[in-house]
Amino acid sequence: MKNWAGNITFDSEHVASPKSLGEAQQIIASSSKVRALGSRHSFSRIADSETILDTSKLPEFVEFNADRTSVRVNGSMTYGRLAELIAPVGLALSNFASLPHISVAGAVATGTHGSGSSNQNLAAAVGAVQLITGTGEMIELARGDDTFDGAVVSLGALGLVTSVSIDVEPAFMVSQTVYDSMSIDALIDDFDSLFDSAYSVSAFTRWHSIEQLWVKERATNPTTAQAASAFDGLEPAGEKRHPIRELGAEACTDQLGVPGPAVDRLPHFKLEFTPSAGDEIQSEFFVDRRNAADAIRSVAAVEPDIAEALMVSELRTVRGDSQWMSPHVGRDSLAMHFTWNPDQQLAEDAARRVAEALGPLEPRAHWGKVFDPAMFDISQYVQRPQFIELVEPLDENRTFTNDWFDTIIG
Repeated sequence: MKNWAGNITFDSEHVASPKSLGEAQQIIASSSKVRALGSRHSFSRIADSETILDTSKLPEFVEFNADRTSVRVNGSMTYGRLAELIAPVGLALSNFASLPHISVAGAVATGTHGSGSSNQNLAAAVGAVQLITGTGEMIELARGDDTFDGAVVSLGALGLVTSVSIDVEPAFMVSQTVYDSMSIDALIDDFDSLFDSAYSVSAFTRWHSIEQLWVKERATNPTTAQAASAFDGLEPAGEKRHPIRELGAEACTDQLGVPGPAVDRLPHFKLEFTPSAGDEIQSEFFVDRRNAADAIRSVAAVEPDIAEALMVSELRTVRGDSQWMSPHVGRDSLAMHFTWNPDQQLAEDAARRVAEALGPLEPRAHWGKVFDPAMFDISQYVQRPQFIELVEPLDENRTFTNDWFDTIIG
């Protein structure tokens, strides 16, 4: 079995596809090593194990709380599917990652995020998680519990996440406009005004210039006028764009300033299409937003070293959070995403070069993507000891840990 990109072949001796929670409990209780696998959108060995639990056959469900401010869903559900199910009752998710194709449990476990200076990562919208521990026991941890901030971005180490409660809000409309071309120096000079001026802003670059700015604005957001002035002098694209400008844009969500439901604008790609380039490899690194200018200049300086590997990079902002193992814990972040050509060695070498360039700025890596653990200081995660203390009693037989976890987390 391979991951989404095909760059990882899992070493599993057995792939189990339970069709019920009871069956999943039996498999877990009788296995020495297990990891759950959802949409397979990981580019590292975070999901590798002797036994892989394919969660795609577990029952789908949606349950609303009494005042319809949150919804409980199966962990294997994708964000796109969830958005489709809550839309008929006038509800929406506040944010999405670039792809609506990813599973809820996998995305929150790795700290996956969308974009927007006021938007936290997807895990911050989680109010409760229910999971099966290594002994086969079912437990629930909820917002307000002492250890809850360690239980959502869990790196898959606490157990099989069977359900997740997610905050929702009344449905809203979003418009998306793409602006062409600005210099990297201009982006740095106007960084705060550009990235704070709209609900979500993404800058795509191959490190010679900023090739595109994707600006997503809530139709009723008071920053709309501010956004318009922030982008004065920039040329709006006259046709739909793909983040990799040479590629056709049919898979991309609608642009040209036409309002539409959040699920049809906040992700970059439509649910019904294969996203991005399809077989790319990904890395992503996060620095304190206050160091954005130095970070951008540092990566631009090593562009010749990464050019052969690089398809495109994306710059976004993410609001900080309090979750123990979140890449954004304790600081607002600049997210620096790299889409690499499908050559594992090239991607690893390029990711290492970027990490080296960012080293003085204390970068953190996306847990589910390609990075060299030796290049990162795990002590940045000051609550890592508490996280390990949380893992140990829930998984005393170390059923859900693997070589990846042991190497990086300890």
